[in-house]
Amino acid sequence: MKQKILIIENSKAIRFLLKTIFGKKYEVIMTEDGCSAIQWLSRKNLPDLIIANTQLPDVDNWELIEYINSSDLYGGIPLIALSSLDKSETRLKCEDLGIEMFFVKPFNPIDLMQAVERLIAIEHEKSSLTMERPLVYLQFG
Repeated sequence: MKQKILIIENSKAIRFLLKTIFGKKYEVIMTEDGCSAIQWLSRKNLPDLIIANTQLPDVDNWELIEYINSSDLYGGIPLIALSSLDKSETRLKCEDLGIEMFFVKPFNPIDLMQAVERLIAIEHEKSSLTMERPLVYLQFG
């Protein structure tokens, strides 16, 4: 089963680009605004990674990213921010929110692909470590 990437991006050209570069290896779910993304997530869908634009037409700047990042349900999902804002402003906001990875438009698709692969590999490693814990038996008396 392919790993899922949720892409939240209002630019049709960027959605097409991201679907093209990620579509062969991952199951790509596209939404063009915050409302559609929350609706998809609310149906108990959990992606392996989220790529989200910081500026969407139906929410304030960063609002959706702040919501996802602070959520008990979605906060553990790796998130990459895509921004049209100034690079230093974006860096400061990402540091404030605890988001490790961001790209400022225009971005290099190869760099984004490598970042996605790295984050998904890290998450896969974390989940396999928690699943492979040895059983510990305690004997009393």
